[in-house]
Amino acid sequence: MESLVKIIIKWSGKEYEIELTENDAVRDLKEAVHKSTGVRPERQKLLNLKFKGKNPDDDCKLCQLKLKPGFKIMMMGSLEEDIAEVNTTPVDIPEVLNDFDIEEEEVAIENREVYLAKIDKRIKDYEIKMLNQPRDGKNLLVLDIDYTLFDHRSVAETGLELMRPYLHEFLTAAYEDYDIVIWSATGMKWIDEKMKLLGVTNHPNYKIMFHLDSLAMISVHTPKYGVMDVKPLGVIWGKFKQYSSKNTIMFDDIRRNFIMNPKNGLRIRPFRQAHLNRATDKELLNLSKYLKYLAKNCSDFASINHRHWESKC
Repeated sequence: MESLVKIIIKWSGKEYEIELTENDAVRDLKEAVHKSTGVRPERQKLLNLKFKGKNPDDDCKLCQLKLKPGFKIMMMGSLEEDIAEVNTTPVDIPEVLNDFDIEEEEVAIENREVYLAKIDKRIKDYEIKMLNQPRDGKNLLVLDIDYTLFDHRSVAETGLELMRPYLHEFLTAAYEDYDIVIWSATGMKWIDEKMKLLGVTNHPNYKIMFHLDSLAMISVHTPKYGVMDVKPLGVIWGKFKQYSSKNTIMFDDIRRNFIMNPKNGLRIRPFRQAHLNRATDKELLNLSKYLKYLAKNCSDFASINHRHWESKC
């Protein structure tokens, strides 16, 4: 009797459970994914499905992949109707979604004991997997992924089409003065996959120090916005004493992520609708100039109003 293989497909913010037999091939998997999601097999890119370090061909049997029960596969792919509309400019799309301006009375939460205790717990319990060691005399740059470096929702045939323009040039320039950390509000598995997809992991011109995922975040409560998860830079500062508010800058498309450290955060324009904007988006190119300005002219990053960063470029 053939053994069953249960697989989870993660696509467009949803998860789909697929059940096949171990003797079914990757081709059968793609057909099952098509039935569940509507994405045709030739449009599917199964990011973390590997056989001997490479993407398996369609004839490869599932038993050869040795998948664990409930194995999650991150998929990229577009529906035909979305592709047909790819050159249609959406209307009435706000520049920023799910964000807010930090009001003065809310900034005080950064010093509340209950949140400082949560940060201390992350410092003690959260294990960082070092990719590269910190360098003496460097500042610290903390970067978000989704909508900051990568448009993870728009229509595309390959991941590179969703990469923000000038990404590698930006990281290369930043690496001259900054150690670089990637912090995303997702799981570590998906962070690793996205960095590989974008060609960041093993780029010859720069190195990422480490990745942080959602488990390094803490939840805070504000009277106006309720409970939300945020990225406290204190988690990094508590583990690496050479970094502090004086030499750290965080880029994120959502301001609430750095509500614990409002003076060290810079909200950049979100990179959405890559198919329409990748020819004109120069945000990272301009931010490279700002990072160079900070490194050369500022001894305390928290003393600068980063909302006016464009005036320094």
